[in-house]
Amino acid sequence: HYYGIYDETVDYTEIPWRNGKFDPNLLANKLATYGRAKHVLKVWSEEKQSRTLAFCVSRIHADFMASQFVKKGIKAAAVHGESEMSRGEALEKLENGQLDVIFSVDLFNEGVDLPAIDTVLLLRPTESKILFLQQIGRGLRKSVATGKDNLVILDFVGNHQSFLHKPQALIGQAMNHRQLAEFARKAEKNQLELPDGCFINYDLQIIDFLKGLDHQGAEKDYQVLKDTFGRRPTLTEYYRFGASIAKTRKLHGSWFGLVRDMEDLSELETELLSRYETFLLEVETTAMSKSFKMILLDVFQQLGGWRSPPKLSKLAQESWETLKRRPKLYQEIAASVRGVDGSSAQWQQYWKKNPVDHWTNKSPAVFEIENDQFKPVVELEDGQIPPFEEMVQELIDYRLASYEARQSAQQEQWSSENIVPLTRSGTELPYFPSLKIACGHFRSSHAEEPEYRSIGLGHGRIEPNRHFIARASGSSMNGGKQPIKDGDYLLLEQINPNQAGSITGKMLAIERMDEAGDTQYLLRTVRKSPVGEYRLEAANPDYEDILVTPELLEQFRTFARFCEVIDPLEMALGQEIPREEIPELFGANFNPGNWQSGHVFLKDANAHILLVTLNKQGKGVQHRYVDHWIDEHTFHWQSQNSATPQSKRGRELINHKMLGLSVHLFVRENKLRNGKASPFTYFGTVEYQSYEGSSPMSVTFRLSSTD
Repeated sequence: HYYGIYDETVDYTEIPWRNGKFDPNLLANKLATYGRAKHVLKVWSEEKQSRTLAFCVSRIHADFMASQFVKKGIKAAAVHGESEMSRGEALEKLENGQLDVIFSVDLFNEGVDLPAIDTVLLLRPTESKILFLQQIGRGLRKSVATGKDNLVILDFVGNHQSFLHKPQALIGQAMNHRQLAEFARKAEKNQLELPDGCFINYDLQIIDFLKGLDHQGAEKDYQVLKDTFGRRPTLTEYYRFGASIAKTRKLHGSWFGLVRDMEDLSELETELLSRYETFLLEVETTAMSKSFKMILLDVFQQLGGWRSPPKLSKLAQESWETLKRRPKLYQEIAASVRGVDGSSAQWQQYWKKNPVDHWTNKSPAVFEIENDQFKPVVELEDGQIPPFEEMVQELIDYRLASYEARQSAQQEQWSSENIVPLTRSGTELPYFPSLKIACGHFRSSHAEEPEYRSIGLGHGRIEPNRHFIARASGSSMNGGKQPIKDGDYLLLEQINPNQAGSITGKMLAIERMDEAGDTQYLLRTVRKSPVGEYRLEAANPDYEDILVTPELLEQFRTFARFCEVIDPLEMALGQEIPREEIPELFGANFNPGNWQSGHVFLKDANAHILLVTLNKQGKGVQHRYVDHWIDEHTFHWQSQNSATPQSKRGRELINHKMLGLSVHLFVRENKLRNGKASPFTYFGTVEYQSYEGSSPMSVTFRLSSTD
């Protein structure tokens, strides 16, 4: 039973808020007052149950609150690192009724095993959802001894953005301002969908504050993000926050118009906006039926085009390379040029028609073609180029982010005749093939521009702006319940070291700088000793742990949280893979004799591998597509002539699910591409549906990832 109580005696707007935190000293002074203690005591007396655990902002605050309760005849104690009463003694007294309330600072955020706690009193803001959930979790244990049937949460909430994560954490949903306002309207009318026996009650002042979020303008949304980040937000961050870009543009003319009006543009940036506003607005608003316009500008900037205009051939080649690293965007390319190389004349002509012609045919002109170079009409001085590039890049990043967010899962056909798009539910994440997370000793590593890979459902809540994929290097974590092998694909969540929550017992990527200034990363489980030392613990007993003393602590930074190991087959889904690299996905070695056929069985992996070339060169048109897509989910495959339903291979394909065997489909359109062997695209596992005939068999499979 949650009570959101308006913190009526505290004006949080008077407390400095920087980098997502209040000034700790001023916050403690504002919370440790007689008026607030009186308000807390009144509410607690009305709503409490038998055993209360209270969370305070500082030791002084905890001592103050305990003394105020004791003066009113309540059995209360403050427990922290310098208190006379130990944590164990306090919990024992709370359990046997010698204490009614324990006021703590951070000793009880996690790890408390006292099921009898039936009231949690939150007297401080929390910086994260995780900390908030840890605190209320102290009372969520069932207690046979006391027979408690509910937990009472008394949460003192102010009208400040620092409290907005609490309702989100409480109901397990990320909400922007408008959604928070809708949440408040439902709470006001008792229309929240909650489990039986649970309820949420907010004081009317908090309801009004949350409802007011719906009417805040662009400036307020912008300021909330700026206060949270400790810097001005980017347009992509503003967009993902849920702010209305259209309303912003209507009020301020453009994104950078808002930034200017918020006095966050430098004098030089303001001058650039004034001079080139038409171009910047064109980048921000130009219609996009495909991603090509932004890919072109992105590559142009990577090539330093404002200083030295690139050749059209170079621009087209690099654009092709960029699209190849982003499979979803690559599939937008017309089927007629999808199989050609980025240096081919066919691709060069295609890229010139769209998007080069778009940017060179604008009125007034933005770019022009001169001596076969893609040359900007905009003239910039050397000192103007870096800030202008950053402004343009910010718009490009937003356009690509918003485009991909609304991109339909149904992608264009890969082939005008037979190849169909690979569609799946999941999330596209950045993958850094050159970033090695050391499982051993610290290792220098450099994260270059990422590729993008899709992972499926079943990985929990995944956010592409925080989650990423990298490879493990070494074997120090190859042991225990979560073994990590050399070369494993790791799903990681980047974390802010100041907002990481509890790190004890978590497997983290630790970052440090070596003597040369290079960044190094190490994956270890973090353990903390009572004296403030951290031990970076290996899972493999052949590796020694690393001790980090308080004196060395500043040299280390928590970089990312380990989530799980990703199956290499999941990483390969939708990717083009050369024939000789396919066995590695299944832990096998490439043998030219075995892998030249179209049907390979791997005994150790219990897997049938189907390698299909759709366009059988040399065959008549009527026989060319014996293997073909029936629809986007269903594939018709024809076996070798020797296969019958009664043969070992035939029986295994028909009964593969019952036998515990998997069937994997790799497809390519043509045998050759630019004179070399074409790679296969991996479509994932398939499931047997039916068959016809014998010697050969015609088998119908359905893609597993579409069910």
